[in-house]
Amino acid sequence: MIGLICLASSLCPHQADIWKPAPTPISTRWAAEVKPDRVLPEYPRPQLVRERWENLNGLWDHAIRPKALGKPTAWDGKILVPFAAESSLSGVGKTVGDANRLWYRRTMAVPPSWQGQRVLLHFGAVDWQCEVFLNGEKVGEHEGGFDSFSIDLTAKLKGPPGSIQEIIVAVYDPTDKGPQPRGKQVAKPEGIWYTPVTGIWQTVWLEAVPTSSITSLILTPDLENGALKIRVMADGKRSEPEPCTVVIRADGDEVARATIPENKEESVRLSLVKPWSPTDPFLYDLEVRLASGDRVTSYFGLRTIRVGKDPKKPDGPNRLLLNGKPLFQFGPLDQGWWPDGLYTAPTDSALLYDIEMTRRLGFNMCRKHVKVEPERWYYHCDKIGLLVWQDMPSGDKNIPPNAPDLTRDQRSEDIYRRELKALIEGKRNHPCIVVWVPFNEGWGQFKTNQILEETKKMDPTRLVDGPSGWNDRKGGDMVDAHVYPGPGMPPLEQTRAAILGEYGGLGLPITGHLWLQSGNWGYQTFKDRQALGNAYKNLNFRLGALVGRGLAAAVYTQTTDVEVEVNGLMTYDRAILKLPPQAREWNERLYQPLPEFTDLLPTAVTKPQAWRSTTSTPAQGWEKPAFNDTAWKESPGGFGTEGTPNARIGTVWNTKGIWLRRHFTLEKVPTGQIALDIHHDEDAIIYLNGVKIAELTGFSSGYEILQLDDTTQTLLKAGNNILAIHCKQTTGGQYIDAGLLLGKTTTKDD
Repeated sequence: MIGLICLASSLCPHQADIWKPAPTPISTRWAAEVKPDRVLPEYPRPQLVRERWENLNGLWDHAIRPKALGKPTAWDGKILVPFAAESSLSGVGKTVGDANRLWYRRTMAVPPSWQGQRVLLHFGAVDWQCEVFLNGEKVGEHEGGFDSFSIDLTAKLKGPPGSIQEIIVAVYDPTDKGPQPRGKQVAKPEGIWYTPVTGIWQTVWLEAVPTSSITSLILTPDLENGALKIRVMADGKRSEPEPCTVVIRADGDEVARATIPENKEESVRLSLVKPWSPTDPFLYDLEVRLASGDRVTSYFGLRTIRVGKDPKKPDGPNRLLLNGKPLFQFGPLDQGWWPDGLYTAPTDSALLYDIEMTRRLGFNMCRKHVKVEPERWYYHCDKIGLLVWQDMPSGDKNIPPNAPDLTRDQRSEDIYRRELKALIEGKRNHPCIVVWVPFNEGWGQFKTNQILEETKKMDPTRLVDGPSGWNDRKGGDMVDAHVYPGPGMPPLEQTRAAILGEYGGLGLPITGHLWLQSGNWGYQTFKDRQALGNAYKNLNFRLGALVGRGLAAAVYTQTTDVEVEVNGLMTYDRAILKLPPQAREWNERLYQPLPEFTDLLPTAVTKPQAWRSTTSTPAQGWEKPAFNDTAWKESPGGFGTEGTPNARIGTVWNTKGIWLRRHFTLEKVPTGQIALDIHHDEDAIIYLNGVKIAELTGFSSGYEILQLDDTTQTLLKAGNNILAIHCKQTTGGQYIDAGLLLGKTTTKDD
């Protein structure tokens, strides 16, 4: 690679003296490594690498001006690219806002050795709308805050080789005042909503290419046939397709070589076939040459992902099959925010750190939440072996649970479709990505099943989650529930896999590592790390029961604290891991054989079940088998009010308390692990044949499985049995329903 010539004033060494990070409540240890003359110096696009390139990251001039005004005549100072204006590391630390435009300026020189080549200007990502000018003339524009774009500067370069050229970039971002995909950004951050991100936030670079050059590679793994399907996209006007030479290597040894035409998919068979997986993330090296001279290097992995039955248990629940084998996918909700860089990690080492920590904790997956990362993040996931569920960033309005789809205006819909397509086409070569998530909860959810189908059509090699949480329309490859704190699961289905798309959210504020010193937020908040660890272990243990029942994947909220949220596995500055060392063992237990649960006493999820109930305080001994409940009302469960999340109302209950008794008969005492299947809102005490087996506080937002003590099985008897419950209500929604499950542990050879 050729080093950058210091003809650009914004990159000369003395300029480092005029930059310093803007004030921020906290920062990561990597912030101290950021130097203006060497900002994210790594080649930014590992799947389409060229040797001749120049990094334009560093200090640029900037100005914030009213939107209606043209190019500034004076500049406000320096901004460190590629950090957003609102971030500390930009050196600006100011909100741009929807009434203003952010302007950038720098000069640069094209190396004389590039003479005779075309010069491309690449942007990793700019949020949101930008125009680019070279030497005073507009050379390109782009809308989209999360996808890369390129501009050919060749025709507008001035002077002989080595001459100084001026680049100006104008950016407009309405944040939450516009319909565009924006993720968690809002003008006034609070709760689960974060600081705006405006402007250039990924690497900017120049590249020299021949007159005829490769624009992209479309790589489709074909594991079943031991081949790679490859399409080499090239530009240039030719009467005949230009031949391309493809060379594939494994661990340095050539395993395939072929000559194929440009712009046409061809299958190249491999002499060595090794699948990619989290336990063995094997990658092939790829080299592609055009006959006219352009050359790029890349890589790929072979893997398949689909929903299906465990081949050893064809009558069992649907699982996620990676390379034909069931794998429980488990990992954190990963927001990808940084206290010093916001959307942008301070260094490549910082970017890698979150991925490494996720794997060290025993997770095999993460859900990249309503944000798209730089290419190097996915490259690290490919290399390390971390499965990725990729969200489409949310935008526009939202709809509450149980509401019809949003009606977007045509511009909003067009923007969404264009940016969804750019996401899929831009990231589809990464083996780590196994699931696309077009909608999160009700944020911007419109034409749901149509969008899910179009996503699958654009990329049939991956699964489509649709949507994650809330308003399911029966489309996609998964039925996905969000249950806080949980865990819980949606009902099993014949064709889709049952997914817990979000749960947990256990909070722990740690003094000295907080964005906000008071008013922090978590779904549940604990006082110390021991209490948090115990709660996490309990959730994890209960999650195991759901896996045994058929849950195919789960996503814990979340990787790190983010601004006001304190429910991370790590603090926002990545300085402290909140969980104990045993967490890895707890997590990896979920990949081992676990009890498989079947209904012993079904809940209303299966069908309404008959209970006897009263809302008046009963006499003592009401929970005992001998108690006479003939005066109690008999009606179907569950009991509660409409609108309570994931409730199955059989009988309306809207008082402060309810007492329930359910009679059931067993021909014989079953053997195996007994678990409670329950949805409670709020506090509930549960008795089996007069003996208290569980006491639950707070509420669940869906059905949860609670594994019971081994002695619970001894409480059952052949003949008549009684399950009794007392549930109390204070505020908000209310609901109670419960049943019993029977679990049997199997081995991998069963």
